[in-house]
Formats: sequence, structure tokens, C-alpha cells
Amino acid sequence: MKRTDAIVVGGGPAGSTCAWKLRQAGLDVLVLDKAAFPRLKLCAGWVTPACLRDLELAPEDYPHGLLTFETLRLHWGPLSIRHASRQHSIRRWEFDDFLLRRSGAEVQQHAVRDIRPEDGGYVIDGAFRAKYLVGAGGTSCPGYRKLFRAQNPREDTLQAATLEQEFEYDWQDPDCHLWFFSDGLPGYAWYVPKAGGQLNVGIGGMAGRLGRGGRKLRDYWELFIRRLDKAGLVRDVNLQPKGYSYYLRGRVDRVRAGNAFLVGDAAGLATRDMCEGIGPAVESGLRAARAIGEGMDYALADIAPLSGNSFVSRALERRFAGSPLAA
Repeated sequence: MKRTDAIVVGGGPAGSTCAWKLRQAGLDVLVLDKAAFPRLKLCAGWVTPACLRDLELAPEDYPHGLLTFETLRLHWGPLSIRHASRQHSIRRWEFDDFLLRRSGAEVQQHAVRDIRPEDGGYVIDGAFRAKYLVGAGGTSCPGYRKLFRAQNPREDTLQAATLEQEFEYDWQDPDCHLWFFSDGLPGYAWYVPKAGGQLNVGIGGMAGRLGRGGRKLRDYWELFIRRLDKAGLVRDVNLQPKGYSYYLRGRVDRVRAGNAFLVGDAAGLATRDMCEGIGPAVESGLRAARAIGEGMDYALADIAPLSGNSFVSRALERRFAGSPLAA
């Protein structure tokens, strides 16, 4: 049986950030992920300047493609505005692989099936043992399922479902466009140019409300593709999108059980306005590392539930989550 100080289940931004800081603190860390990196990861793929600061990463030092947007083009019914909000677009398969390699942790491809608490630590599949366990496996994280789900069930009303695709395209419009509630979609659609002639387009909506208008997510996708074609943004491309789901930020009262921690999408931290998950994931990974390495308290409730503090953010929260997050 392999023994180590800490096991991180999931090698995405939350897990790799936690592993990176634990390694800096001198702990032996093993990252287990069911996928081999670099791997395909569906994501619009924008990161904020604050997120890069948390990662101690300057844009010019990132070794892969990165585009910077000083404004976002927001479309809401007949209204179209430029919203000042500096963002960077990255390709997740590059970004995640870079962060995981930078962590310096040992990485093994392994699909975790069983987690058993034992003598203050954790045994995984009878093959791995550690004092500390970090659940960073996203929405379907086995750490959440085994150790947290019974006491901390997710709120169905906060589940978001998406369809998207990233592909090579000679885009001509360099802006990032977001369409809110178009054609009755209970969510928004996006057009995100990326470096190296790549483009990500997609739609996302609150899963519990998608069928109320008699349409399914695929129906909204077809309407969106027609909109892109009419606007001249994407033409003559046979798109075959893929989907996934995740949870917007709800209450995060129970994110530690003994020496086990939840981070990132496993804890359900995506913002309630822009549905952005990378920044909160990174912040939670840093906090888990400090709790393990320095004995600090571990709490996520004060991680900002919104991407911004504007009227737009508060209005979006009410449309997506139904109401502001209760204190």
C-alpha cells in the first residue's frame, strides 16, 4: 500500500493549487485523477486577474496561449452594452496540465471507487493511504459522495447544465460576447475567442427550469447557432457539442470532516451571477492547503458568491439562483 501525507482526488485547478501549496510546505502529496493529463476539459475558460494573482502567475509568464479582454459584450434582449471587466481566456487542457505539472506533486491516473476512514486517515481502494484527503474531483467527486453527501446534499435548484464546443476557427470578432436569457433560455450563451485561432461557444441554463418552456437544452443550442450564423460570428462549421453539469454556490457549511476537505466544484462554488468556477476553485485549494499545512481553520462561506458587485451581478443572481445567498 502506498503511503503519503496527503491525497488529492482530482487534478483540476482546485486540486493542483492545493497540491502545489502543500508541496511548498514540505508535505508528500499524491494526486489521483481518472484522466491522463493533458485531458479534454469542457469550459468557457476565462480567468480573472485576481485568480492569476492567487496562482502567483503573471499573464506574460504563462507559457501557453492567453487572450485578455478589457470589456465584455453583454446582450440582454434588445440591450447590448460593453461591461468593463478584465478577463483572460485560456484553453483548459493547457491550463490544467500546466498547473498540475507546476505543483510538483506525484500524479497517478486512477479512478477512485472506495474511500474508507481509518485511524484518523483515509484508505483509498485498498491501495493508497494518507492522513489528509482533499476532494477536488468536481461535481461527481468520490470524496463528496463517500464522506459529505449524506450531511450536505446539493440544492437541485442550483444545478446548471451546459452544452459547448471548442474548436479551431479563424474568428474575426475579437470580443467576448455573452447573451443572457435569449429565446427564453434560463441562463446565457457565450462566444469566447482564444489564442492560437481557437474559439469556444456554448450555452448554459438552470437545469430545473430548462423544460418549462417546452424546449430542451439542445433546442436552445440550435437557436443559438442560428444567432451566431446571423451575426456572422460562426459560419459553415458542423458543431457537435458535449454537455456537463455543475452547481452554483449555495451554503457551504460542511466542507471539512475530520481530515477530509472539499474544494472547487466538489463543494459547489461557482459564482451565482456569471457561473464562474475557476477563481473560487483556486481560492478554496489555497485555503485547504493552509488548513493542512499550517493548522488554520477551514471555511469557504466568505468566498465571494458573485463575480462582481454591480447591479448586473445582483440582477443575474436573482435570475439564476432565485435570491441573494442568505448570510
